[in-house]
Amino acid sequence: MQPSQRVLIIDDDIKLQRLLKDYLEGYGYRVATRPDGLEAMDAVLRETPDIIILDIMMPGKDGLEVLRDIRRQASVPVIMLTAKGEDADRIVGLELGADDYLPKPFNPRELVARIKAVTRRAGGFGKGAGKAVTTISAGGLALDTSRKTLVAGDDEIELSGTEFRLLEMMMNRPDTIFSRDELLNYARGRDVEAFDRSIDVHVSNLRAKLKPYPEHRERIKTVWGSGYMFVDRK
Repeated sequence: MQPSQRVLIIDDDIKLQRLLKDYLEGYGYRVATRPDGLEAMDAVLRETPDIIILDIMMPGKDGLEVLRDIRRQASVPVIMLTAKGEDADRIVGLELGADDYLPKPFNPRELVARIKAVTRRAGGFGKGAGKAVTTISAGGLALDTSRKTLVAGDDEIELSGTEFRLLEMMMNRPDTIFSRDELLNYARGRDVEAFDRSIDVHVSNLRAKLKPYPEHRERIKTVWGSGYMFVDRK
């Protein structure tokens, strides 16, 4: 892990906030905290974090509103903290561009593992990544692996970390069917829980981003009973 990695925790639970700060600092992270969503965007711009840990349930301005604000101005990875069993909040968070989620209560070690996986996906693919191929082209689209964006014609489409990894896998092997588990395991860098259907939310987000481009609306195809594939026809 890079010692300079900066984590911003936004949570109104001060006790949990302090626990996580102490724990993450023990792993070499630099940690900044904010107690509510009202100070969130100022903190994002001031602290320039490498990753944000964002609680959904906060007074004044909840985490979903904060996530909307963040995504309007920054592509920094975000892990949402959700109440156990609150599927609706989790799905909305993913639709808004969260990269991962963690239900409370959780073991801080799992948070560290999630942070490592998400920042690894967002920051590149190991030493020497700068010398690797920086563009993956398929179906008339170009995936810029250095900027983590998708290029459609003259337009550059912003992607969340998870959306980028999904396209990376599918565009590297167009016209290949991938199961939901294969895609989500690759996107998150870890095994997923059984019946985790959050992949459908991420695919829906990608399709929404391609909707303004008629020639690309059918680019990601659902293969019923099997999964998804990226269609390479122009």
